[in-house]
Amino acid sequence: MKLLTSIFSLLLLIFVGNAAQAQRKGYWQQAVDYTMNIDVDEKAYQYDGDMTLLYTNNSGRSLPKVYFHLYFNAFQPGSMMDHRLQTISDPDGRMMTKAVGTNARESRISLLKPDQIGYQEIKSLTYNGASAKFKVSGTILEVELPAVLADGATGEFKLTWKAQVPEQIRRSGRNSREGVALSMAQWYPKMAHFDDYGWHLDEYVAREFIAPFGNFDVTIHLDKDYVVGASGKLQNPKAVKGYVAAAKPKADKSGKVAWHYKANQIHDFVWAADPKMQVDSAKTDGGVTVYTVFLPTDKAVVENWKTALGLATQFFDYSSSKFGAYPWPTYTIIQGGDGGMEYGTATLITGGRDLKGLVGVIFHEAAHSWYQHLFGINETVDEWFDEGFTSYVEELAFQHLFEKKGASQTNPMIGAYRSYYKLALSGKEEPMSLLADYYKTNYAYSNASYTKGSVLVEQLGYIIGQENLEKTFLQFYELWKFKHPTPNDFKRVAEDVSGINLKWYFNLFLNTTRTIDYAIEATADGKFALRNKGDLAMPVDVWVEYEDGSRELFYIPLREMRGQKPAEGFAIYNNIKRTVLEDWFWTKPTYALPLSKPAKSIIIDPSQRLADIESGDNIWTK
Repeated sequence: MKLLTSIFSLLLLIFVGNAAQAQRKGYWQQAVDYTMNIDVDEKAYQYDGDMTLLYTNNSGRSLPKVYFHLYFNAFQPGSMMDHRLQTISDPDGRMMTKAVGTNARESRISLLKPDQIGYQEIKSLTYNGASAKFKVSGTILEVELPAVLADGATGEFKLTWKAQVPEQIRRSGRNSREGVALSMAQWYPKMAHFDDYGWHLDEYVAREFIAPFGNFDVTIHLDKDYVVGASGKLQNPKAVKGYVAAAKPKADKSGKVAWHYKANQIHDFVWAADPKMQVDSAKTDGGVTVYTVFLPTDKAVVENWKTALGLATQFFDYSSSKFGAYPWPTYTIIQGGDGGMEYGTATLITGGRDLKGLVGVIFHEAAHSWYQHLFGINETVDEWFDEGFTSYVEELAFQHLFEKKGASQTNPMIGAYRSYYKLALSGKEEPMSLLADYYKTNYAYSNASYTKGSVLVEQLGYIIGQENLEKTFLQFYELWKFKHPTPNDFKRVAEDVSGINLKWYFNLFLNTTRTIDYAIEATADGKFALRNKGDLAMPVDVWVEYEDGSRELFYIPLREMRGQKPAEGFAIYNNIKRTVLEDWFWTKPTYALPLSKPAKSIIIDPSQRLADIESGDNIWTK
């Protein structure tokens, strides 16, 4: 086993080294190497932390300052997260409570007492052995270096801190509603992300994250009766509870045992713990060990988790074949938190669900292993690139593995399309390119990032062809694994694979709230034309059945594409003549259909992948 582990580590280093050659010329990224020791006081919900952090600067410039995130500080009355809850029109219900004697809702953060709040208090901080000046503002720690961190150099930071775990309100916290004692997400001073755009110093208001890739070596000292689930690979399974049959943990004089974890090339580390946790595991065909760590509250719950574990192993094999091989040796599904949230090689999810709900949330969070954790997408800037692509992966896997559907003849994302149509017609839609924190409503944020984001992916397949979309995913994996790609990087790969220009599509679908709306018009002389009633032009597939029973598929490229998609293998197109017509200008509102004989019926996009907000005029029947 030690030999296999060493071989895997060597292959991972080679893998990562080869991955350093990104498609974008001049690309660079920072690197971190954390070593942490945590001593937990379970009764007080506090812990002491000791960290050594090696931070490598590859930016091409010297750094006089660095920044860390102290996320637990958000869980204090008067924080920006607290104020956001009090002012947004549709706050997250999990974070609110009814005021006594009224129907009003109050921020749960505003009601926290001193022994319930969260905090991370820095006790000491040195840089290369010298004391460094620092100041804390909300959830950001600013560190003034005693000497600059030069380009190409690695600096050593040593931090000690005292922290209190807040009441479980959002993701992190103590005593979740399902009874998990400790859900430890965003629990350590986390180096902020620095890239071509500068430092990313977003105050924590309950949205998501970005961080540099690196290695983690974490030791958690905890009461011997607790069971832990965490990121990475457990180094001492025989010395702790739950992972080896009949193991008898050896506690120190204080009654604690050390849980030692290591993980390479991840950008976030999570753990959760409770004395009642149960551990199960299984291996994928590809050799990944998947763990479940959950509360066995009753027989039905245990059975659901057992079934979900088997499906989770299938998920990793399926997704590896479609989107690139999962590169880490483990993945851990941990009950905790307040819903579902992805972290490096692990997730926190609520576990008291029916089987369908449990499998759905596991598939979604596990899909983030690609779209946010293998590709370090900036969730604070390009939230749709993270959540939308993940929702796309989740839905394909769910239909294939859980519902056991065959290849769809039409749009497998039709549910997301319907949610997007409601958003587009609601008057609340905002551009998908808006920074995640700044949406006016949670409704607009959720539907833009999750549903319109997955519409963008499926509709891209409509534009460039399904086979080209699948090739794009795999080529993107080869170029951008273990790096921080932007949406433009994905667009460039899709353009290279398909030979189609996509500037117009990504610009208009992301940066505006323009909508697609086509119609079939019959003229007085029995001829037919298409009309673009919307303000976002697209290529169009038109299916025609003639009165004599024959059928024809007309494909009309958009001039801006400067190319054409190939014929697609959808079952509905089998044995149908395909005719490619002259391209359509976005400046021209109508397009005449050159029908060669009388038509019985005409349909715009029978695959239903064109996101047309009004489909009632997309069908003509004699």
